[in-house]
Amino acid sequence: MATLIDNYEQQYAVLTADITAKICRISVTSGGEKKQFIQDVDRQLEEAQELLEQMELEVRGIAGNQRDRLRGRVESHRAELKRLANEFKLAKKPREDIIDIDNDDNWDNGVTEDQKKRLLDTSEKIDRTGRTLQNGYRMVLETEEIGSQVLKDLSDQRETIQRSRARLRETDAELGRGSRILSTMIFRAIQQRLILAGVTIVLIIVGCLVVYFSFTSKS
Repeated sequence: MATLIDNYEQQYAVLTADITAKICRISVTSGGEKKQFIQDVDRQLEEAQELLEQMELEVRGIAGNQRDRLRGRVESHRAELKRLANEFKLAKKPREDIIDIDNDDNWDNGVTEDQKKRLLDTSEKIDRTGRTLQNGYRMVLETEEIGSQVLKDLSDQRETIQRSRARLRETDAELGRGSRILSTMIFRAIQQRLILAGVTIVLIIVGCLVVYFSFTSKS
């Protein structure tokens, strides 16, 4: 159960990292590109909400202290998603034209303190997004590595089971042949005993006849 929640959290981390990156792009783009980013973020926010609901369902099925700990993690994710939704609303609002800040004079003279603050905030968001994406990508690689190892173990177990089945079939065949040989030996032993008994009976009869005729001839 906890492993499934970990998988949901990994998906959530990658998804929110992508959302954060696109929100930053929305703040500095316009026209059709901005509209496309807005549509993508709308869809991804819904996916993130569905992931949180799946996590909550899984947490409900866990008992003990672990449920409280996982519930706290889910609440933290929900607060983060709410913050992203608010940032998304702000990013969608109309903005002033981007000011050319390629040289220091224009930066000092044409940019207000509020615009500087917004640009610095955007830069910080991009840095956070980069770190979050790196962490998400690392978790994806770790998950892929774990999955590959599990598949390898399953493949080895399958080969072991197949070899065991082959040995079992060979053992069954050997037992069958041994049973047939033993049956043949028992039949031959019985047959030999019957023959021996028959010969013994014949010899006894012959002996009796010899004794009888011997006494008869003497009389």
